[in-house]
Amino acid sequence: MESEFIRTTEECSHAAIKNEITFPEVLQRLTEIGVERYHADYSRHEITYYHSDGTSHVVSLTPPQAEIGLEFCADIIESAVKQSQQNEHTYNDFLRKTMRAGCVGYFVQITGKQVIYFGRNGDTHVERFPGSVGDRLATSLCDS
Repeated sequence: MESEFIRTTEECSHAAIKNEITFPEVLQRLTEIGVERYHADYSRHEITYYHSDGTSHVVSLTPPQAEIGLEFCADIIESAVKQSQQNEHTYNDFLRKTMRAGCVGYFVQITGKQVIYFGRNGDTHVERFPGSVGDRLATSLCDS
């Protein structure tokens, strides 16, 4: 099982960066092997996958070039999520936009059906998977 866990998480990470797989496809593949959540860390350029059996695996990635903004802007993050859901941009575009919006990373809670985006100062924005109860929660919005 461990080799399948490592192989699948590596494949999903690299395929997403190359725009060869969609977020729903990533979720399906990870769910099939027992991944319950993962953490994308923009500062460390890595994704940590957590299996339901307590094991984890870190995948290092080369992110797109973008500065992480100082101000967390949930509105821009929400917009980037919607664009992804409508296939209007690539995963790299999504990363650039959310980084510029002050996002330093996110947790995908597969079993909880939500993604929690967070900023430097503890700001958060929650996006529930489409069709989940209560689609969005924001604890911080940018000044427009």
